[in-house]
Amino acid sequence: MPKGKAVSSSEQKRKTRPALTPEARENQLISLAVDLAEKQLREGTASSQVITHYLKLGSTKEKLEKEILEKQKELISAKTQNLKSSERIEELYSKALDAMRSYGNYGGGETDDY
Repeated sequence: MPKGKAVSSSEQKRKTRPALTPEARENQLISLAVDLAEKQLREGTASSQVITHYLKLGSTKEKLEKEILEKQKELISAKTQNLKSSERIEELYSKALDAMRSYGNYGGGETDDY
């Protein structure tokens, strides 16, 4: 039986399905760039910029900055939920006041002024 043609890893990557959205395409390109950087680092051919980039990613400062960004994201989300909740409460108060006004005027057209 004849053996199938061996396919190199670079040919396999070329055959990946094209991205359907710009975000997916961006993720594909990022993945390729990271793969290339890894290959260069392993082979010892990486530029100083690539080495510095990955050294910074592993630093304590970078980890703290990521944590701060995550906390800021959570804070913004909480503020957004708080604003939406305030709007709902305001709407409920308005409806309650309208209902009380309509009940007060229900008995007949006269109002008692004391």
